[in-house]
Amino acid sequence: MMGKEGSMENLSLEYDDKLTSISKSYSNYRSAMTCLSDSHHPLSPSIVDDSVDPLLASSIQPSVIDDHDIVVEQFQNPTIISPPLNLEYLNITVSDPHKEIQASPSIVPGTNTYVTYLITTQTNIPDYGGSDFTVRRRFKDIVTLSDRLSEGYRGYFIPPRPDKSIVESQVMQKQEFVEQRRLALEKYLHKLAAHPLIKKSDELRVFLQVHGKLPLPTTTDVASRVLDGAVKLPKQLFGESGNVIGPQDVVHPAKGGRDLLRLFKELKQSVANDWGASKSSVDEEDKVFLENKERLHNIELQLGNASKQAESLVKAQQDMGDTIGELGLTFIKLTKFENERATVNTQRERAADMKNVATAAVKASRLYRELNSKTVKHLDILHEHLSLMLGIHHAFSDRSSALLTVQTLISELSSLNSRAEKLETATSKIFGGDKSRVRKLEELKDSIRVTEDAKSCAIREYERIKENNQSEIDRINRERHVDFVNMLKGFVTNQVAYTERIGQEWSKVAEETSRYSRES
Repeated sequence: MMGKEGSMENLSLEYDDKLTSISKSYSNYRSAMTCLSDSHHPLSPSIVDDSVDPLLASSIQPSVIDDHDIVVEQFQNPTIISPPLNLEYLNITVSDPHKEIQASPSIVPGTNTYVTYLITTQTNIPDYGGSDFTVRRRFKDIVTLSDRLSEGYRGYFIPPRPDKSIVESQVMQKQEFVEQRRLALEKYLHKLAAHPLIKKSDELRVFLQVHGKLPLPTTTDVASRVLDGAVKLPKQLFGESGNVIGPQDVVHPAKGGRDLLRLFKELKQSVANDWGASKSSVDEEDKVFLENKERLHNIELQLGNASKQAESLVKAQQDMGDTIGELGLTFIKLTKFENERATVNTQRERAADMKNVATAAVKASRLYRELNSKTVKHLDILHEHLSLMLGIHHAFSDRSSALLTVQTLISELSSLNSRAEKLETATSKIFGGDKSRVRKLEELKDSIRVTEDAKSCAIREYERIKENNQSEIDRINRERHVDFVNMLKGFVTNQVAYTERIGQEWSKVAEETSRYSRES
């Protein structure tokens, strides 16, 4: 009698310990699945044959280890793929957050300290000139890296960096916030390391290797750009400084702020395009690109719907595990009550059967929790690809910005040529010419030559961005295919394996209590 009671109490304590961790599954899911800028996914370079049904391409047999652990080896963790030894790899971990004090006190209360993270890199990429590196970086360095990549790799689908939320850092517990940011930074660096071009970039290599504070070049210092543009604008308007767009400027977007006059000209051209006041000789007429753009937009909508349903599924599985766990706990209490008050053998037998039901319920609850954890890992691919859409929008924005620059320069050339023709006609009517008009005509011709060169550079930049867009569209389509096939295989395999295991637990109970059906 006492042995049974001790067994019941141990089982109850075991269940209580496990039940307290059930809620962690969904909270982890929320942080992994709903925070789009913080999620991560593998970018596999392999290509799957579209003519083969991906779900029938290979046979996957789940491996049942014991009564408590189910491991589906091939799809246990879809976000970590060990590359073959002959392939390049770039493994990055973020750890050891450490609070630092500002060298110069900040005027904003509560901002005199910041957190740095230890970033450890292991790689066999020759460009890095080594295999192991460690540096300490703060979030501000991540912002610098993101800005550099955005300006240096226009037209590429660059993963968006984690957002900087000052309000969130104040509301959340400091330790919890630091840990979530550490995870977000690690996921972001994993995305960059998975990009076939970015992983070999000088920007990322310097970030991972160079010790000390990252130098902030003027091309990424937004405040200095706007200040320079504001200082230069009056001189441009009054003719004291060049008011034409130079070839060296067109490779950067006008929205950077260094040349406000150019920004105003492109804004004027944009309004003219929207209102149809003028028809540019260069328009976006790439039908294949426009079709891909529309397709990606539709995919984004479908991913949004699918990710919401994934959240609902995880919540439903969590509720199922919670409910079965509560059922097991109830039967444990009922078993204890029956044992304490048992006077005949039939009561003790009934208590033993209820113990079996309670045990099966606790095990089923645990299996549902494990299944839910694996479901989160697999379906997180949906959120991951949804988060990539922000980088795709930025790349398409680079293309639109480059096209607008070309259109603006064409309009500028047309205006300059028209002014030159009028001035040349007026000068020819004056005997001996007018020196001031001749000088202005020469200045106009110089401006025309500079603008012609700038137009040629702008067209080349636009074509380069177009090529980048197309190559990235092809890449992301291949990787989405591979990721979704792996996601579906892993998801379906785990659902089957855990459903069978849960069924086995209840089958044992049905067999042990089969005498009730025979007696009836």
